[in-house]
Amino acid sequence: MESEVDAQTEAQWVAEFEAAARRPLDQRIKYAFIHTYKPVLDDAPFRSFDTMEEYRRWCEENLPDWLGYGRV
Repeated sequence: MESEVDAQTEAQWVAEFEAAARRPLDQRIKYAFIHTYKPVLDDAPFRSFDTMEEYRRWCEENLPDWLGYGRV
Protein backbone atom coordinates (compact mmCIF):
# COMPACT_ATOMS: atom_id res chain seq x y z
CA MET A 1 0.00 0.00 0.00
CA GLU A 2 1.46 3.30 -1.05
CA SER A 3 0.42 6.55 0.61
CA GLU A 4 0.94 10.01 -0.73
CA VAL A 5 2.16 12.89 1.38
CA ASP A 6 1.48 16.46 0.36
CA ALA A 7 4.46 18.66 -0.50
CA GLN A 8 4.04 20.89 2.55
CA THR A 9 4.15 17.94 4.95
CA GLU A 10 7.13 16.43 3.19
CA ALA A 11 8.97 19.76 3.32
CA GLN A 12 8.27 19.97 7.06
CA TRP A 13 9.62 16.44 7.60
CA VAL A 14 12.79 17.25 5.65
CA ALA A 15 13.30 20.48 7.62
CA GLU A 16 12.87 18.62 10.93
CA PHE A 17 15.27 15.88 9.82
CA GLU A 18 17.90 18.39 8.74
CA ALA A 19 17.56 20.30 12.02
CA ALA A 20 17.98 17.06 13.98
CA ALA A 21 20.99 16.06 11.86
CA ARG A 22 22.73 19.33 12.79
CA ARG A 23 22.49 18.57 16.53
CA PRO A 24 25.54 17.08 18.25
CA LEU A 25 25.51 13.29 18.51
CA ASP A 26 25.23 13.20 22.32
CA GLN A 27 22.14 15.42 22.16
CA ARG A 28 20.57 13.28 19.44
CA ILE A 29 21.15 10.14 21.51
CA LYS A 30 19.76 11.81 24.63
CA TYR A 31 16.48 12.63 22.90
CA ALA A 32 16.27 9.42 20.85
CA PHE A 33 15.37 7.21 23.80
CA ILE A 34 12.19 7.71 25.79
CA HIS A 35 11.91 5.95 29.14
CA THR A 36 8.63 4.12 29.48
CA TYR A 37 7.66 2.83 32.89
CA LYS A 38 7.27 -0.93 32.77
CA PRO A 39 5.00 -2.18 35.56
CA VAL A 40 6.59 -4.76 37.87
CA LEU A 41 9.89 -4.80 35.93
CA ASP A 42 10.82 -1.29 37.07
CA ASP A 43 9.62 -1.80 40.63
CA ALA A 44 12.75 -3.60 41.89
CA PRO A 45 16.43 -2.87 41.20
CA PHE A 46 17.05 -6.49 40.14
CA ARG A 47 15.73 -10.04 40.29
CA SER A 48 17.56 -13.33 39.99
CA PHE A 49 16.33 -16.80 39.19
CA ASP A 50 17.93 -20.20 39.56
CA THR A 51 16.58 -21.53 36.28
CA MET A 52 15.20 -20.19 33.02
CA GLU A 53 11.98 -22.08 33.74
CA GLU A 54 11.59 -20.20 37.04
CA TYR A 55 12.17 -16.90 35.21
CA ARG A 56 9.63 -17.72 32.49
CA ARG A 57 7.03 -18.79 35.03
CA TRP A 58 7.58 -15.54 36.99
CA CYS A 59 7.15 -13.51 33.79
CA GLU A 60 3.88 -15.26 32.92
CA GLU A 61 2.49 -14.82 36.42
CA ASN A 62 3.58 -11.24 37.07
CA LEU A 63 4.00 -9.24 33.87
CA PRO A 64 1.27 -7.73 31.69
CA ASP A 65 0.88 -9.39 28.28
CA TRP A 66 1.59 -6.17 26.39
CA LEU A 67 5.22 -6.21 27.57
CA GLY A 68 5.80 -9.28 25.41
CA TYR A 69 7.51 -11.53 27.95
CA GLY A 70 5.04 -14.39 27.58
CA ARG A 71 5.77 -17.65 25.79
CA VAL A 72 4.83 -18.05 22.17
